[in-house]
Amino acid sequence: MLNYALRRLLITIPILILSTFLTFGFVSSVGDPLADLRAQPNITQEQIDRVREMRGLDDPFPVQYIRWLEQIPGGGFGEYLLSPRPIWPDLQRVMGNTLQLVVAAELIAFVVAVALGVLSAKRQYSVFDYSTTTLSFIGFSMPSFWFALILQVIVVRIYFATGVRVFPIANLSSANPGTGLAFWLDRAHHLVLPVASLAIFSVASYSRYMRASMLEVMSSDYIRTARAKGLPERKITTRHIMRNALIPTVTVAALSFGTLISGAIVIETVFGLDGMGRYFINYLGRRDPYPIMAWLVIVGFFLMVANLVADLLYGYLDPRIRYE
Repeated sequence: MLNYALRRLLITIPILILSTFLTFGFVSSVGDPLADLRAQPNITQEQIDRVREMRGLDDPFPVQYIRWLEQIPGGGFGEYLLSPRPIWPDLQRVMGNTLQLVVAAELIAFVVAVALGVLSAKRQYSVFDYSTTTLSFIGFSMPSFWFALILQVIVVRIYFATGVRVFPIANLSSANPGTGLAFWLDRAHHLVLPVASLAIFSVASYSRYMRASMLEVMSSDYIRTARAKGLPERKITTRHIMRNALIPTVTVAALSFGTLISGAIVIETVFGLDGMGRYFINYLGRRDPYPIMAWLVIVGFFLMVANLVADLLYGYLDPRIRYE
């Protein structure tokens, strides 16, 4: 398994290099990265030309790309185009914030969806099954930003009616969050609405996959054999049905986790969260290729790890799978 994991990691390196090369070319060829500088009335053309020469913006983009690539082994992804500040501290901050949001949302969504999918399959065509199916379709059809706004409106109305602020509707922390446990309790309080908004679609999606997979496994011959041998129903469900039925759900969840690292921008915007999505949009608007490239490397790394974890989990859930 270790050899397989190392081989997968080595294969993704050229893919990551090719994707960053193409993205660097696209970003460098679109717009003027010094447009914001030109808009400032106190900046002269000589100063702009000096920045252009200092940053090597007149060099061909492959040369600029290699120059950026050389900065990665030293750590930090270099500096911003118009500022001597290092990129890595800012990226570290937003990455941590987004991970807190996405990990919490995905864990909650996975546990709830698996439970709903198992119960729906075991009680097929019951009131519970029809109810979860209906709620799943509502979750599918409901845009996450709309659900987030509805949650904010409900919390605000409760505050106006009772004077009780149930949950914060913006930001990651209070003005004085404290330290230690008090800080994390304050952070969890602020993340309740964003996590709920992000998890609603995942619950709807994963529960449908889990239900369909459970029904398929339940009709297998080896399950009928297990029942014929007199094994307890709970043991058949947990050890034989759920374990195999989890494979497609784990695949979807792992791919979704990697996607959400970059795709939580809508929720981060609605709740004013300082995360990866907002970071990307801010610097894409400024046409600064260096933070965009650093962002892309981080997102690519998480996608790669998520796919690798999904592949390794296959072997755990289905012993017939061998890594060669």
